[in-house]
Amino acid sequence: MLSHVSLGTNDADRAAAFYDPVLAVLGVRPGKRRGGSVDYGSGMVGFSREQPTDGKPASVGNGVHVCFAAESRAEVDAFHRVALAHGGTDAGAPGLRPEYDAHYYAAFVRDPDGNKIEAVCFRAK
Repeated sequence: MLSHVSLGTNDADRAAAFYDPVLAVLGVRPGKRRGGSVDYGSGMVGFSREQPTDGKPASVGNGVHVCFAAESRAEVDAFHRVALAHGGTDAGAPGLRPEYDAHYYAAFVRDPDGNKIEAVCFRAK
C-alpha cells in the first residue's frame, strides 16, 4: 500500500497554518519542517506539503484528493468546521454518502492551495 502522500504548496507557512489545526482534529500532529516542506504523521512521514523540487509552481491535480480516516462523525464535522475557519473552502458538507457505503460519513474541503482533502468515518454513529 502507500508509504506516504505529498501535495505541493507554494507557501509552506500558509499550508502549516491550515493543516496544523485541521489535522489535529484527527489526531495527526506536525512533524519536521524542512525548507518548503511541512510533514505530518508519527514515526515515518505519512503526509507532507512540499514545494515542488523542480522549482516550478505547485498546481492542483484534477480528480486527485487525499482522504484522512476519522474515528467518529463528530471528528468529520470538526475537520470540516476547522478547515473552513482556517482558510479552507467547502467542497462537500459533512454527511452520509450512501452511494459509497451505508455508513460512509464524510466531508470535503479545499485547502488554501486548492487541493481537495476529505475526512471519512465508517461508524454507524
